[in-house]
Amino acid sequence: MTLNRKESTQRRHRRLRHKLAGTAERPRLAVFRSNDHIYAQVIDDGAQHTLVSASTVDPALKKELESTATCSASAAVGKLVAERAVAQGIKQVVFDRGGNLYHGRVKALAEAAREAGLDF
Repeated sequence: MTLNRKESTQRRHRRLRHKLAGTAERPRLAVFRSNDHIYAQVIDDGAQHTLVSASTVDPALKKELESTATCSASAAVGKLVAERAVAQGIKQVVFDRGGNLYHGRVKALAEAAREAGLDF
């Protein structure tokens, strides 16, 4: 059985989510990457509540980004979501790469979030 790229990503994400869960003390930093944009949310899975979020469609970022599908745009989203999380008192998170491979845009977002103060 051959899987296309989307099915492979979804299968990896399901496998990851068996091991990962965000708690109130250590919420989950979930990343969703589309062809044009990247989205990041800090989620408390126990309460099923999104605590903070940021994306390339965010009005705060959209004006200053030249292109939304680049590593630099992903780094800006990572920095913004980390700043918003630290402002709410969230320092530690569990990183959920959303079934994507840890390189390129997802890696840029993760490294920028670490530099901005999140611990994972």
